[in-house]
Amino acid sequence: MKIRLPLLALSTALAAACARPGAAPLPAPLPVEATSLLGRPLHRPTLDSATRVRLEANLAAAQAEWERAPDDADRIIWLGRRLAYLGRYREAIDVFSRGIEKHPGDARLYRHRGHRYVTVRELDRAVADLSRAAELVRGTPDAVEPDGAPNRYNVPTSTLHSNVWYHLGLAHYLRGDFDRALDAYREAMEVSTNDDMRVATADWLYMTLRRLGRHEEAARVLEPIRRDMRILENDAYHRRLLMYKGELPPDSLLAGGEDDPVTVATQGYGVGNWYLYNGDRARAVETFRRVVEGSNWSAFGYIAAEAELARMGGRR
Repeated sequence: MKIRLPLLALSTALAAACARPGAAPLPAPLPVEATSLLGRPLHRPTLDSATRVRLEANLAAAQAEWERAPDDADRIIWLGRRLAYLGRYREAIDVFSRGIEKHPGDARLYRHRGHRYVTVRELDRAVADLSRAAELVRGTPDAVEPDGAPNRYNVPTSTLHSNVWYHLGLAHYLRGDFDRALDAYREAMEVSTNDDMRVATADWLYMTLRRLGRHEEAARVLEPIRRDMRILENDAYHRRLLMYKGELPPDSLLAGGEDDPVTVATQGYGVGNWYLYNGDRARAVETFRRVVEGSNWSAFGYIAAEAELARMGGRR
């Protein structure tokens, strides 16, 4: 299987053909990778040149490794992951699907395909894949999952089991099935063995309990959260929990990052939730709208903000 871009090539040709004589060709639109939960087309993300060069080099290396052993599950997984980092989510899903045909008992392939089904908003398929992964990992030893985008310490913080349950909880949460999300996040907490995974899981667990009206249980989730936790990469989740705990004001989470789509998507959803929990629906809607007006549409906070607005009748 060679990785090609037929849609992009076609778009480029059409743009060149439609340009006025003597005018510079219009930039070709990137392919549509998904449809938002609000019904809008989501185009493949635009990357800065340095990032694109680096990620394309990583993809070329992964493809070369895969071509040497195309049936090897590890190489299939890395090929799919490297495609996804470039925003080529549909191609990544196709690679994982081919891998599942060859290795139907490998939980990792369902875990990664399920994650990317979340990205492209195919939530029922995400639940099916991640539920299958959960069945396959039960009773098996856990293992650290290698990072494709290492943190500044180059220390992986998640495991196969924690990622399976975490993403399954997320898929249920986005569908509004908070009871099943709660079950999955409780499982995830059992296998969250470092502060990074604890705060990531606790954040979504807290929000799930609040949605279920189980406020006392939600408050207990916040009790072990401290400012001095050893956080290597999940600072955003840590800060959101401190906000829920009352130790940080909500506006501080967005201060200085209003023009940064990553900050707005990651912190904005938590801030919008804080307003919603505290009865300020108008400010919540305003904050969710800011999130979905950004460009970081693959972020979980962005997808969750879409889901909130969709449940509110598609208010943008």
